Amino acid sequence: MRDFAAMAREIRRKLLQMHAKANASHIASSFSCVEILIALYFSILRIFPEDPNHLRRDRFILSKGHAASALYATLAMRDLIPMTWLDRYHLDGSNLPGHPDRLLTPFCEASTGSLGHGLPMAVGMAYALKLNNNASRTFVLMSDGEIQEGSVWEAANAGSRLHLDNLIAIIDANGWQAYERTDQIMPIHTFKSKWKAFGWSVREVDGHHIRKMINVLERVPFRMEKPSILIAHTTKGKGIEEFENKLEWHYRSPRQEDLETYLKELDEKSLR
Repeated sequence: MRDFAAMAREIRRKLLQMHAKANASHIASSFSCVEILIALYFSILRIFPEDPNHLRRDRFILSKGHAASALYATLAMRDLIPMTWLDRYHLDGSNLPGHPDRLLTPFCEASTGSLGHGLPMAVGMAYALKLNNNASRTFVLMSDGEIQEGSVWEAANAGSRLHLDNLIAIIDANGWQAYERTDQIMPIHTFKSKWKAFGWSVREVDGHHIRKMINVLERVPFRMEKPSILIAHTTKGKGIEEFENKLEWHYRSPRQEDLETYLKELDEKSLR
C-alpha cells in the first residue's frame, strides 16, 4: 500500500525548493491541490508512461494553471518527467514554465493560466472522445475563484446538454482568490445547488484525504449521461502554518533563508 502522506510531504518539500530557487509565486495555490493530484496520478488516471499521446489515455487539464509547480512535482514523482527538471522550474529555457505549456512539458494536455478556459477545453475534448467512440475520460481541475468566469457556466451548460458522462471536473475549493476570501466576492455555499441546476451530478469531499477522494473518483460517472463534479474542500497553503489561509501567500515567494525552517515543519508534522 502506498504511503500517500509521505508522498504529499515530499512533493511539498520539492515545491518549497522550486519556488525559493525561482523566486516564484503561487506556492499556496500549489500546496492546496497536492493531494488531489496524487489521487489522480497515482490511482485514477489511465496513463501510458511510454506514450504521452496514447489514444486511450485519460486527459487531464490543470485549469488553475498558476498551480503548475504542483503538477510538475507530481509528474516527476510518478516518473513521467525527469526529477532533475524540477531544479529548472520557472527559469529561462526550462521545460517547466510558471504556467503549463503543452508544447514544453510531456503529459501536459493544455496550455493554461487564463482562468475559465480549462472547462471549455475539457468539454471539447470529452465530446470529441464520444464522437470517436473512445472510452477515455477527461478530467479538469479548477479553482473556486475561477468559477466566477462566465465561460465556466457556458461550458457547464454545454457539458450537460451533450450528456458528457466522460467529463469529470474537480474544484479546489480552498476559499481564497487573489485579493480576498472567495465568499467575500461571490458566494461559494451555493456551488452544489448551482452545478445541480446546470445538470451535473455533484459530490463533495475532503480535498486533503487522498483515500476518500480515490473512493469517490472510482465511482465516476456519478450518474450516467451526466457530467460529474467533485467539490474538494481544501486549505490554501496546506502544510505550512505561515502559509495557511494567508492572503499574502497567493503571490509571495518563500525565501532561501527560510527553507530550513519550512522543511523542518513539514517533517515534524509528519511525525505527529
